[in-house]
Amino acid sequence: MRYPEGGGLTAAARASREQLRFEAADLFARGVAAPEVARRFRVTRMSANRWYRAWQAGGIEALASKGPSGEKCRLDERRLARLKAELERGPAAHGYPEDQRWTLARAADLTAALFRIRYTLRGVSYLLHRLGWTPQMPVHRAAERDEEVIEQ
Repeated sequence: MRYPEGGGLTAAARASREQLRFEAADLFARGVAAPEVARRFRVTRMSANRWYRAWQAGGIEALASKGPSGEKCRLDERRLARLKAELERGPAAHGYPEDQRWTLARAADLTAALFRIRYTLRGVSYLLHRLGWTPQMPVHRAAERDEEVIEQ
């Protein structure tokens, strides 16, 4: 399951889903049909059937979580901490004095310079999100805006 802000299930949510599948396996072992399991756990019939087939083929172990999906981060915790520190120093400290905004391209160049690892722009976006950085949108203001009238 994916979410708009990126990422997937948390470790706690993965454990919760795994427990649900284990409970379904217990019902399968007692002879409860997959459609009934789907109804009880409020999941789709397709999910319940997939669980049933996995349980038949490999037992309860086949329903265990396989961990987080996706690629493993190419930067270890030490490198992530260093990248965060360098980002916090600001763009000017890294040769971008014209403005104080980190773009994805700039962050990708910084990562390549520091660690000799090249990320795509989307990969940098995921990396920054992992570090707790979020995109900031510029504030759009009307050209006709009258600050004095707004003050009053």
